[in-house]
Amino acid sequence: MRCCLLALGLGAVLVARGEEVFPKPGWSDQPNPLASPHAEPGGELCVFAGQYPKSFNVYLDNNAFSAELFGAMYESLLSMHPLTLEYEPGLAEKWTLGADKKTFTFWIDPRARWSDGRPVTAADVRWTFDAIMNPTNLTGPHKVALETFLPPEILGERVVRFTAREVHWRNLMAAGGLQILPKHAFENKDFNKINFEFPVVSGPYRLGEVREGLYVTLERRPDWWNRHARRSAGVGNFQTLKFKFFAEQENAFEAFKKGELDLFPVYMARLWVNETGGEKFEKNWIVKQKVFTYRPIGFQGFAMNMRRPPFDDRRVRRALCHLLNRERMNATLMYNQYFLHRSYYEDLYTPSNPCPNELISFDKEAARKLLAEAGWKANPQTGALEKDGRRFTFRFLNRDASSGKFLSIFAEDLKDVGIEMVIDQKDWAAWARDMDEFNYDMTWAAWGAGFFKDPEGMWSSKEADRRGGSNITGFKDPRVDELIETQKTIFDLERRNAICRQIDQLVYEQCPYILLWNINYVRLLYWNKFGTPPTVLSRFGDDSSAYWLWWYDADSADDLRTAMKNNT
Repeated sequence: MRCCLLALGLGAVLVARGEEVFPKPGWSDQPNPLASPHAEPGGELCVFAGQYPKSFNVYLDNNAFSAELFGAMYESLLSMHPLTLEYEPGLAEKWTLGADKKTFTFWIDPRARWSDGRPVTAADVRWTFDAIMNPTNLTGPHKVALETFLPPEILGERVVRFTAREVHWRNLMAAGGLQILPKHAFENKDFNKINFEFPVVSGPYRLGEVREGLYVTLERRPDWWNRHARRSAGVGNFQTLKFKFFAEQENAFEAFKKGELDLFPVYMARLWVNETGGEKFEKNWIVKQKVFTYRPIGFQGFAMNMRRPPFDDRRVRRALCHLLNRERMNATLMYNQYFLHRSYYEDLYTPSNPCPNELISFDKEAARKLLAEAGWKANPQTGALEKDGRRFTFRFLNRDASSGKFLSIFAEDLKDVGIEMVIDQKDWAAWARDMDEFNYDMTWAAWGAGFFKDPEGMWSSKEADRRGGSNITGFKDPRVDELIETQKTIFDLERRNAICRQIDQLVYEQCPYILLWNINYVRLLYWNKFGTPPTVLSRFGDDSSAYWLWWYDADSADDLRTAMKNNT
């Protein structure tokens, strides 16, 4: 085999003929097209972060907040262009793709440093991979994409090669997107206990003050190794990012109106419609803004644990879907601001390619018929549904008291057909522990979405029994498994999306979730003291992109203070 020699920094490696080298010729470090040239570093942004998580380590607690926090401290081998979504250098300055589409080699940037001054090395990459794949570590969702790889080979201090066992379109994303941890800081620790202390980082922020259950701060690092890259200009501008925790959204909203929070994304229609009037809004001290982006649409719903009866019966699950009066809830509680879900992949359908899934309507008679077919009969004395001497009762594992008004309506309609629902209220950490152990009947779950759809983690049969995974319902279907296997080797996005639509229709028929509702824009409230780019948020992002693209505007802050003092 003919080879060419690439000499990079500390050593040399062989690049086989037929391998593609990235970034392609002509690529150069350019400013982020969404970042404002007027952005200045400094100041603080304080935001609502939900309930206190069980861990800040996203490998152990796969939630949106921990992902945001962790991503500010630890970087991946590759990054992604904010508009084109093409891969760009991250910790790795170069990479190659083998002709077999199974071999990926990364050269770590010689400038890449940990916060203690030590270089980022191939050994750090290998250690991170091994920690995630260790069967004793509770890293379930992150094992899915990495399982296809053999342990990475260390080819030099800064060169590491991933070899996949099979061709898969996501392999480069899985290897290049791995957030690398410092081996020397964590190798002698129990990985399952690396939750709230991260003394050594590589990213633009470090962990600041942590007050358990109250708040956590991130502090901007002036010594970040990539601080002076052109791509870094105008990005990550706040000196301090402060995340405050509240058990309930209403409490956080009241804190926001008092000025204790700077930015508040509104997830409750009642607050947006009824609670955003008055002096502070009328005088533009607080900005109310509806922002449309190209963010992929996720889904939310009541997940049913199909591992246990009666939720192992499709007829029962379908009946329960008919007993959720979404139309009433949307009209009376949410001011008809939402569309009702009829898909797990809403953004894969368009007016020219509409979703064929039938919208499941509220229909007690249809529910009663399905329950009767499943063997549930009403006790003539009590009216309660029974089967084999057992009453139909289940527990709803809940972590948010604000959902009570929705659950009350659901409970009333369930009771009317003879079903008892008991609310089991937990905080986030306790809820997450129960979910990891599949210790639930039904729960409210909301999922984000990515531009590149990967159905395996949530819908593959082999993921149904993985602790801490995304297939929380225990969904299993052989035809869906076949389609998941088929799409793995397809690199054309449109063809993969067509397969995902087939998967969506099959899953929808099985009713693993009682689907709820969603919106296709972001509702923002913020105190008028910040600079924002023309787009306000990123092209594909949500409110969290404000952490990275906004900046503290001293002049606007002075104007706000003056206006509030003079009541103007």
